[in-house]
Amino acid sequence: MVTVTAKFTGGLSCTATHDPSGTVMETDAPIDIGGGAHSFSPTDLIGTALLTCILTTVASVAEKYEIDVTDMDGSVEKIMTDSVPRRIAKLVVHVAIPVKADHPLRDKLERAVQYCPVHHALHLDIVKETHVKWG
Repeated sequence: MVTVTAKFTGGLSCTATHDPSGTVMETDAPIDIGGGAHSFSPTDLIGTALLTCILTTVASVAEKYEIDVTDMDGSVEKIMTDSVPRRIAKLVVHVAIPVKADHPLRDKLERAVQYCPVHHALHLDIVKETHVKWG
């Protein structure tokens, strides 16, 4: 079990502390709802969690099979609804895996992209679109 503590710091900002490590991060609301966008918004962190979970899961599978993915990277685009209640409508993830497209274990890496824990923790109404670039 991991505990994170948070404190409202004014405006539309908070600081959160990862209790096991003591790492602190700030959040701020986006400009379109009155925030300053000085840091990640809470919904940005959800997209970030999905992207980094995919990268971590792929890396874990790659390590198991001794596949080098050292330069793997990616991006996520978060699209919000225009209606109430305001929520994430879609997350578009792009992952670049530095492995040849014809690698014999490509299917295992592709499955890892779809099976990270965050992917399955997100509400079913959130569209999760993933794109993998090989090589």
